[in-house]
Amino acid sequence: MTTHYIDIQLLPDPEFSPTHLLSALVAKLHRALAAQGTNDIAIAFPQYQLQPRSLGQVLRLLGPETSLQTLIASDWLRGMRDHTQLTGIAAVPAEAEQRHLTRRQFKTSAERLRRRRIKRKGETAEQAATAIPDSVERQPDLPFVHLRSSSTGQPFQLFLALSEPVSAPVHGTFNAYGLSATATIAWF
Repeated sequence: MTTHYIDIQLLPDPEFSPTHLLSALVAKLHRALAAQGTNDIAIAFPQYQLQPRSLGQVLRLLGPETSLQTLIASDWLRGMRDHTQLTGIAAVPAEAEQRHLTRRQFKTSAERLRRRRIKRKGETAEQAATAIPDSVERQPDLPFVHLRSSSTGQPFQLFLALSEPVSAPVHGTFNAYGLSATATIAWF
């Protein structure tokens, strides 16, 4: 399977930060992938970095050429065209590394964990606070985008972890966020 890609570059905007625009772009992509029911398009962020924590200003879509053509033809970028610039569809370089880009979830709120313990174990707030100190809260150090759940309407952060290069590609399917727990993506 030959993999192709499209880069979507965010353009400078005086009213919106790159982080805000990237979050909106990923949300629109998620809705488009879910509506199409496609599972062969992956995402990448070629400017991904941990220090300082950032996904950058480029969203890369990877997949079969026909799937990318179908996605672009669906006009899912309506409302974002003034904020983005697309490259043409191109073949992934043969020398591209293979990496995993996966979602990481964190149970960060000590207060939420305490409420859950009170409900499940019937403890008082004081007992739960003793059992679950504030120090259990983890401060994730991964880049993320802000999204809103389509089912509950609740805002959440989609944290993304990038692996070190792996020796061989792993084929698989991608979810409606363009992520996979097992499949690798071309990284270049």
